[in-house]
Amino acid sequence: MKELGIAVIGVGEMGSCHAENLRSQIPGARLVAVADVNLERAESVAQRLNVDSYDKVEALMERQDLEAVVISSPPKFHLPAIQMAAASGKHIFCEKPLTLGVDEADAALEAVRKAGVFLQVGHMRRYDPPYVEARKRIEAGEIGQVVIFKSIGRDQESSPLAASQTAMNGTLFQDSSSHDFDSARWLSGEEVVEVHAYSASLAMPEMKNFAAFDSGVINLRFASGAIGNIESFMHAQYGYDIRTEVVGTKGTFQIGYLKQTALVSLTRAGSSHDLVAHWLARFADAYRRELADFAQTAGKGGNPRVTGTDGRQAVAIAVAAVQSQQEGRPVQVQPSRNKQADLRQNKPPQH
Repeated sequence: MKELGIAVIGVGEMGSCHAENLRSQIPGARLVAVADVNLERAESVAQRLNVDSYDKVEALMERQDLEAVVISSPPKFHLPAIQMAAASGKHIFCEKPLTLGVDEADAALEAVRKAGVFLQVGHMRRYDPPYVEARKRIEAGEIGQVVIFKSIGRDQESSPLAASQTAMNGTLFQDSSSHDFDSARWLSGEEVVEVHAYSASLAMPEMKNFAAFDSGVINLRFASGAIGNIESFMHAQYGYDIRTEVVGTKGTFQIGYLKQTALVSLTRAGSSHDLVAHWLARFADAYRRELADFAQTAGKGGNPRVTGTDGRQAVAIAVAAVQSQQEGRPVQVQPSRNKQADLRQNKPPQH
């Protein structure tokens, strides 16, 4: 199979992981370069992976062997990178959130549509085997009609305080909760139409200086009348804790675990088991699977499993949640303009 020449834009923690995977673990992909506004960081990663480095995306786009990009820069810079890549005819994998605002997300989708290039958004839970299995069995009707969706997302340790700059990275709702918003749509097969959100900054009160918060709860209402609840917390201390529950008229699926391995200690003092400490460990396989799917599907000209519309709708829910949290009231989610894409995403995955 022909290898797709790919570069990674933004090589912080997530981008470095993607670059390392592309360098040696993704069939059908060939890492040709990395780029970062911090040239020293770009050069360090490039030297380790034996590829070229850039501090300007414009120069990167001139490479003749570049066919696709993975965008892992801060969300504020996603739209210009998408527009530049699309105009250069490059296929695009963009980390979540697609953008920080709905208008920006619509502009990104329009740029991709005009250029006729492939766009996949990095909602990696769609590639995690337990989530994939749950989706398949929900689609098969095993638990009947979805009635309640519940999701918990807790980080063991918060990111450096600089990551709380909401103008660049968005709030907790746009960052961590974005995965839960996408899971809610994907697992239920329908749209979230209204949210009512609450937030607090008790564990890290200094985040208030950035108009940010360390914890949030979002109540959801789906188009069918089903309801849901999402909890996000940045500073749980005990481990990285991701769990999802889908309650239906015939049964319930519970997805997620705390253990890194299947080891349980039973002693006179009590029982214990080890914990997952970081998101890169919990979803390591999913990150590889999503890039492998991107390289294969973009290279063959197929349809992405996680579409630009999927990314846009997660952004729309996050924006509504931020507004609700600020105004203390329920807020309607701005619907997508692309109804055909919405219908496609509600079908079961074909690969």
